[in-house]
Amino acid sequence: MTKITSAKTLFGDIKSYIERARLQTAQAVNTGLVTLYWQIGKRIRQEILKGKRAEYGEKILQTLSAKLTAEYGSGFSEKSLRRMIQFYEVFPQDRIVASLMRQLS
Repeated sequence: MTKITSAKTLFGDIKSYIERARLQTAQAVNTGLVTLYWQIGKRIRQEILKGKRAEYGEKILQTLSAKLTAEYGSGFSEKSLRRMIQFYEVFPQDRIVASLMRQLS
């Protein structure tokens, strides 16, 4: 094996390691975000809104969104929180969410 072939093999192997690590990292992040969004939706729906869409709950949602957005950015806007609630409402059982997460990978 020549030095050029060896260098190409080394480069190819390391490139493969990097690509595999990137894919695994993206899958882990996606899984973590799905879990996070589902948990947030569940918590808001069950504990704050108490299963109702009361005006009281709407005010709490606005306040919560403002605080989370100030701390963590626009990913926690009121619209985003509503989507998280909807996500939980569509998939209220954690075993279904776990099944969805396996499909992400």
